[in-house]
Formats: sequence, structure tokens, C-alpha cells
Amino acid sequence: MMMKPVFFFLLCLLFSSCLLAQSKISPDQALTLLKEGNLRFVNGLPTKPRQDLNRIKEIASSQSPFATIVGCSDSRVPNEIIFDQGLGDLFIVRTAGQVSTYASWGSIEFAEEILGTKLIVVLGHTKCGAVSAAVHLPEVPGHIVTLINAIKPAVEKAKSKGATDVLDEAIRENIRMQVEQLKSLEPVLAKRVREGSIKIVGALYDLNSGKIDFFE
Repeated sequence: MMMKPVFFFLLCLLFSSCLLAQSKISPDQALTLLKEGNLRFVNGLPTKPRQDLNRIKEIASSQSPFATIVGCSDSRVPNEIIFDQGLGDLFIVRTAGQVSTYASWGSIEFAEEILGTKLIVVLGHTKCGAVSAAVHLPEVPGHIVTLINAIKPAVEKAKSKGATDVLDEAIRENIRMQVEQLKSLEPVLAKRVREGSIKIVGALYDLNSGKIDFFE
């Protein structure tokens, strides 16, 4: 069921005065923009678009990002830079190991339902510390355990495959499982996936090269 116009409007007022006229960029077009931006970054030819004072003023009262990035909090993976995008282009949800739970899910759904992003990218990276901890450490302190427990199924699956590099395979498996988790997330995202109105894909950022490998 689509949200009632009044409820939609109130949500927009509550959350950063989003544009009612949502982006018309298709999921595939959004994916192409991200791939082209990363290629510019890797080749040392970033354009650093939409990052000036005029852009700040342009989006001060509204936003219309064309993609949602569900990424790791790692300081070496700054999303706007590695995708060569500007202010207001990407809606970003970040946690260690890009682990999602209720607050993250709500944020992702908000970006899709209210802001109109039709592409969701689960972005992991090589040498991920959170996944490494799930592979190597028997115990972790405090609330870090919630992250590790969420990643452990990916580690177990990587081990069951007999991977020679368990960490690398666990990182990739973690991304794949998170993609499937979002695709099956009821009632919002799963419905949009069935309708074919959104695309959810996985991707891996290489810390050594800066290149992003998008999963099929």
C-alpha cells in the first residue's frame, strides 16, 4: 500500500525537507554513475562534482540522492570520494562490517520510500577489521559482540567452502548475505524488489587499488 500524501508530506518535513519530486534516475542509470565515478577516482581523474558553495545552497532545503550506500564505517572508505560524487548525491548508512539492524533498515527504507533512491549498494572492503575479528577472535569486548555475531554466519559459510583465504571469502560472503537480507526485508524492500522498482547489489572496495568490484 502506498503511503497517504499527508503522511508522506509530514515525513518529508520531519526528515530534512526532502523533495516531493523524486529522482527519475533508474537503478541501472544510478549504477552506471557510480561505476563511472569510481573509474575516474581510480585513474586519478576525479571531477569532484557538486562540492562548491553553490551546491551547498542548492540542497540546503531539500535532497534527492540517486543511490543509497550501505557501507562499512572504516575511515579508509569515504564514499563520496571513491565514487567521485558530490553533496546530496548519496544517502549513506555506515556501520562496522556494514552490519544492518533496525535503525539501519529504517534509514534505508526512508531513503527508498521518501527520498526516491532506487539503487541500494552494500559496500564492503578488503581487509575488513570487523570480519577479521569474526574470523580470528574468540571473544570481543562490549557491544562489539553484536557486530561479530552478525558476521559469523558468513565466516562459517566461507569455512564450509574450504576457502584458502577464509578472511577474503568471508568478506565477500558477508556482502552477499547482507544483500539477500535486504532483498527479503518485509514489508518495504522485499515488495519493491518483487515489483522490480529497485535494485540491491553488492560491491567490494579494494583498499590497495581504490577499485570497486560490483557483484553480479
